[in-house]
Amino acid sequence: MSLSPAFLDELRARTSLSALIGKTTKLQKAGREFRGCCPFHNEKTPSFYVNDDKGFYHCFGCSAHGDAIRWMTDQRGLPFIDAVKELAQSAGLEMPATDPRAAKKAERQKGLHEAMEDAAAFFTEQLHGIAGADARAVLEKRGISAETARTFGFGFAPDARNRLRTALKSYGDAMLVEAGLLIQVEGKEPYDRFRGRLMIPIRDPRGRVIAFGGRIIGDGEPKYLNSPDTPLFDKGRTLYNLDRAAPASRKSARAIVVEGYMDVVALAQAGIGEAVAPLGTALTEAQLERLWRMVDVPIVCLDGDAAGQKAAMRAAHRALPMLAPGKSLAFVTLPDGQDPDDLVRSKGAAPMEKLLAETQPLVDRLWQAELAAEPLDTPEQRAGLKQRLADLIRPITDASVKYEYQAEFRRRFDAHFSPQRRPFVPFEKRTGGKRPAGRSGWQPALPVTEDAKKVHAAGIDRVLAKAVLAGLIRHPAEIARHMEVLGSLRLADGALGRLFEAVVDLAVEEQALDSTRLVTILARSGLGDVAGELLRADTMPYSFTQKSADPVRAQADLDEAIAILVARPEVDMMLADATSAMQSRFTDDAFERQVALVREKQALELRLANLVQANEDARALGPEEN
Repeated sequence: MSLSPAFLDELRARTSLSALIGKTTKLQKAGREFRGCCPFHNEKTPSFYVNDDKGFYHCFGCSAHGDAIRWMTDQRGLPFIDAVKELAQSAGLEMPATDPRAAKKAERQKGLHEAMEDAAAFFTEQLHGIAGADARAVLEKRGISAETARTFGFGFAPDARNRLRTALKSYGDAMLVEAGLLIQVEGKEPYDRFRGRLMIPIRDPRGRVIAFGGRIIGDGEPKYLNSPDTPLFDKGRTLYNLDRAAPASRKSARAIVVEGYMDVVALAQAGIGEAVAPLGTALTEAQLERLWRMVDVPIVCLDGDAAGQKAAMRAAHRALPMLAPGKSLAFVTLPDGQDPDDLVRSKGAAPMEKLLAETQPLVDRLWQAELAAEPLDTPEQRAGLKQRLADLIRPITDASVKYEYQAEFRRRFDAHFSPQRRPFVPFEKRTGGKRPAGRSGWQPALPVTEDAKKVHAAGIDRVLAKAVLAGLIRHPAEIARHMEVLGSLRLADGALGRLFEAVVDLAVEEQALDSTRLVTILARSGLGDVAGELLRADTMPYSFTQKSADPVRAQADLDEAIAILVARPEVDMMLADATSAMQSRFTDDAFERQVALVREKQALELRLANLVQANEDARALGPEEN
């Protein structure tokens, strides 16, 4: 039986090393790793670490080191093939069948890795020879030191059609074509793909060369030429410098996405080693997933020009369906026309570190982009912004994250377009003279309405109270969270008031009450009809009154409704008092107080309207997307 490197890599990726080792060794979380006493030697102080991201264990006491397969062979004492079989069964992988073709393919892949390593050595040798003088001059001009060039394995491809082909002829043309090192045109001899270029090796997470990027020396197009996709290299799943950035990221607790090779190299030379770059494409889903395995909030730091910022927005949009609680993106905007390479070469690491310390959250980047997309002077244009924001968050699959974006965009929209409070100007300054006689008879801008008087007298808005009460019956677990506030509310006499008191009392007596049991108990108390009428009122325009509403959204909306329910009577009463004071005697302080209370009342009305709008927006999305 032949086990290909690809199969073994997949087996390691599917195996949670901490879970495997934790079956027999006690482990504790230690940052991004797990720690315990080493099972390979006797110790009292833990020095044995397990790293799931990297897929290895290591003991700093006895130097035991290995992956999941090594654990099974060294600690469990299993033969290699038995260890693989047991791990494959746990991971749900089928063992490869005995197949001469599979063995041949594995051998060929092994040969591809060796060919790529030999090609890298050839390019490095050429860089330091006579032919590499111009390439060395490019590195020197860009401020790349000899040590950095060695670290990243820079090389040079001579400007000739067969130099690499001749140097690696032992592998045969077919393998070199498959590795992407030669170009095969039908009916003609294969020839070197990379010619007259500064060569940059691209490595997999294990540090093996799998592809190359070639930068033109002097003028010419394309400026950068990458290897094609091969059995070793999938550019949509590969991040340049991941092998070096991953360990650096664990130390710094951040991962930075930049645009190109030279940005990565310049940052590393400046001491910022946790940078990676996509390979000539926008960030893909696979690359985002890999970044999120490193840190919860990777930093996207693309060039400051228009193209770079468009690429940043493409990354933002691509990330939306994949967002999860705690998992997001942050953004750094570089000075216009600069890239990280320019910045650190001209000013050092300090300005870059300052930018990285002041990142912009994903929600800010999205909001600002939509705000600047079109004019917002008319009601129709503002409605268009609302629609764009709704469309923007529709792809988010995580219900709690989607709701938070909906709520945040509503809040920002309201804050941006609500009337701004103007600074108070005393009457004398507004008129340029003294206040005229008889001013005490001045009428307020907003007289007390009959509705306000009724609310003031009753103490609470009965319509909103009905909705809140329906929400509490649907979600009785929320009663305990608001017990102090709910107990102080005054409802009018009658069935609604009795039902309110009964619901609160029952929740106090039985903490684990669910909606069905609550309704049953209410029915025994003669309040079943009133409760049933509230629950059947699907016309109520709030999410927490709807049976099929998302629980996360319903809880948050119910919190908001209760806050408004409590605040409105107080605001109405204070506004009535302020208005009465203004009618009897005008003063600047009284005027300011009345204006402030009017705005506070308007803000509460707006918050209530937003709850209704949120429910309508959610229903418009439909059951599959809501």
